[in-house]
Amino acid sequence: MSLFSTTYDVIVVGGGHAGSEAAAASANMGAHTLLITMSLQNIAQMSCNPAMGGIAKGQIVREIDALGGYSGIVTDKTAIQFKMLNKSKGPAMWSPRAQSDRMRFSEEWRKVLEQTDNLDFYQDSVNGLLFEENKIVGVKTVLGLEIKSKTVIITAGTFLNGLIHVGEKTFGGGRAGEGASTGITEDLVKMGFESGRMKTGTPPRVDARSLDFSKMIEQPGDEQPEKFSYLPSTKPLTKQRSCYLTYTSPEVHELLREGFDRSPMFNGRIQSTGPRYCPSIEDKIDRFATKDRHQMFIEPEGWDTVEIYVNGFSTSLPEDIQDKAIRSVAGFENVKFLRYGYAIEYDYFPPTQLTHSLETKLVENLFFAGQINGTTGYEEAASQGLMAGINAALKIQNKEPFILKRNEAYIGVLIDDLITKGTEEPYRMFTSRAEYRTLLRQDNADLRLTPRSYELGLASEERMNRVIEKKEKTELLIYFLNNLSVKKEELNGILEKKNLALVNQSMKLFKVAARPQLNFSDFIHLDELAQFITQHNIDAEIIEQVEIYLKYSGYIEKEKNNADKLNRLENVTIPKTFDYSKVKSLSFEAREKLNKIKPTSISQASRISGVSPSDVSVLLVYMGR
Repeated sequence: MSLFSTTYDVIVVGGGHAGSEAAAASANMGAHTLLITMSLQNIAQMSCNPAMGGIAKGQIVREIDALGGYSGIVTDKTAIQFKMLNKSKGPAMWSPRAQSDRMRFSEEWRKVLEQTDNLDFYQDSVNGLLFEENKIVGVKTVLGLEIKSKTVIITAGTFLNGLIHVGEKTFGGGRAGEGASTGITEDLVKMGFESGRMKTGTPPRVDARSLDFSKMIEQPGDEQPEKFSYLPSTKPLTKQRSCYLTYTSPEVHELLREGFDRSPMFNGRIQSTGPRYCPSIEDKIDRFATKDRHQMFIEPEGWDTVEIYVNGFSTSLPEDIQDKAIRSVAGFENVKFLRYGYAIEYDYFPPTQLTHSLETKLVENLFFAGQINGTTGYEEAASQGLMAGINAALKIQNKEPFILKRNEAYIGVLIDDLITKGTEEPYRMFTSRAEYRTLLRQDNADLRLTPRSYELGLASEERMNRVIEKKEKTELLIYFLNNLSVKKEELNGILEKKNLALVNQSMKLFKVAARPQLNFSDFIHLDELAQFITQHNIDAEIIEQVEIYLKYSGYIEKEKNNADKLNRLENVTIPKTFDYSKVKSLSFEAREKLNKIKPTSISQASRISGVSPSDVSVLLVYMGR
């Protein structure tokens, strides 16, 4: 079938993390999809650090997996280390993170995509978009092809008019060794879109053979590593590679300061905004001048490579300054560089120009996902790609969009934040951004999201059956604990070991096990409980669910009630044609913001910066409430 004569259902522009998930999702939902990328060898390339997950990001990867995406599966198959972060805190904060083999990660993603039905590939660069009035109908490529499509998803990453900076040197590029993408921004601006510039950076890569790891602190993975995917097709790691920790010093900082006058960040050549929560080393020294050292995490890039990622030393300083300064770091005295750090500037489009489905408001059938929306991070990009792919497929099927609420998923929080509040700096997800984080845990993403995805035809029968079994066994064990009475002698034997107050009568195990000082493992030896677990084949995943419910059921119910109140406001819809400028009792700022963002519900309107509670009350009156 010729590219010239085919009209695709979905064209995905860009083969990064967002593009890969978008292409897989739309194709799996039956849409004839074309993935156009500059390099088929670099599909789902880990452009920055070789890791997936982390605080809140790990929850997003679990959610992608629960929805039938592939980021979790690919990570499990290519991981070299796994850690559950924040394990000392409550379960709402537990966040899985894995170090990945960079080369194998990209290879595995390509295998996944090539085995996906309804998905075609084409290596070229898109330099223009085809419109008919306010609808997109296809794309133009550098080779001059015009390829038609019913919908288009742009996932261009850092490539839109990308500029790479190293010291005084500046050259075009989307990342090291690859050219920038031109033409797309210009076509969108002509259609009335507002664009902006953002900046991100990456640290040097160095040769492991030139480092002295004896001067660093070893950072091994978990003794009992878990995994991301809920499917049994991936297994936890049985061997792992360690990372290492070292620190900068006042001497290192002074050497870095010598190059500040040659730094594009300080001499005015970079004027765009960089990521607040992942700053360059020169930014950290400038902003935190009183700190005499900063952490550097030394991360291997794979099983069989000497390449090392120097996490914490992101920089765009001149090469000679990078070289001189890093040699004063413990363990780096004889370092050999494989490549120097650099900063990159690129175009983005303020995400307030999108609907919750990630379709643009100005142009029908055009979707944006990933860094084009002002986000940073593989996980944030992948989740947007998944949602854009789902919604593009639904659009051509004339079905309602698939939208996740803030109480349903971190993905829902991410998208709602972007389109309701916008962002003027690269957006990164944190647990603190989610007001219902006790509900949005990494352990229950399958229970929350797989039934929704199964209805779409995206999650498999196997996934759905596992969720049903998990839910049933969890409820069965909770019911058993509520009804199992344990003699005071048995209970006191356990309580004595923990130096806790003894009981003077038999009690239901559920009530005792809910005490914060006790763990489920303290009771596992009780005969009736042990027999029940064996008889019903209760595994560690079910026990974890039950233990969380034991300890946090009060908080969970409170958050559910709060979420229900919010959802009542979600159900108070606002017509698309509603003219806020005619409502004189609204504040001037509220009218301005509401007319720009055009919220779809009272709840969304209430989250817009500048819309006060009194403005919300006025809107409720106008909506007949």
